Amino acid sequence: MKRIAESTVRRLSIYLGFLEEIGAEGVLTTSSDDLARLGGTTSAQVRKDLSFFGSFGKRGLGYSVPELSSHLREILGLARKWHICIVGAGNIGCALARYAGFAERGFMITGIYDSDPDRIGGRVGRVLVRDSASLEADIAAGEHDIVVLTVPPENAQDIVDRIVGAGIKAILSFAATQLAVPADVELRTVNMAMELEALTFALTNRDR
Repeated sequence: MKRIAESTVRRLSIYLGFLEEIGAEGVLTTSSDDLARLGGTTSAQVRKDLSFFGSFGKRGLGYSVPELSSHLREILGLARKWHICIVGAGNIGCALARYAGFAERGFMITGIYDSDPDRIGGRVGRVLVRDSASLEADIAAGEHDIVVLTVPPENAQDIVDRIVGAGIKAILSFAATQLAVPADVELRTVNMAMELEALTFALTNRDR
């Protein structure tokens, strides 16, 4: 498959959330117009996004909500459960570990790690905080598929080097720093300051 733009993948996730919401309400069919309104795009864009992965829906009838939901879950890799570990048991790490929405989407928190002796051995919900010294061995044993980093920026690259060396291929980082990974490792960075700056830019320039 040719590389799909990240913006397309994000819209697919929005479409899926909408489909699951209306599906839970008993709605059986929907249209590209409905999906477009939610995704802030056009019906033509919706059809284009879906066309990368096959032919869905019928002209004049729209899309079957259960069928399209199932297809999108498969496309987004949600047909299986993913084991997620969090490195950093501070405020952000603990908040993420307690978020029930992850499990609803198939993301299971299978470990939380920290180097602080006062945190090691405690629990966040039902998950034990482990010593980060055991991180590589646990990854090598196949316990985790994706790592979420919530460590200080100055520690992030060292942790990345360790987990990549242990075999991790997918990382979500909340560390406000540029990280280097090999070409075969997927890295996504959540920079909250940058997102807030985008909002303040929009507020400052909205009437110009």
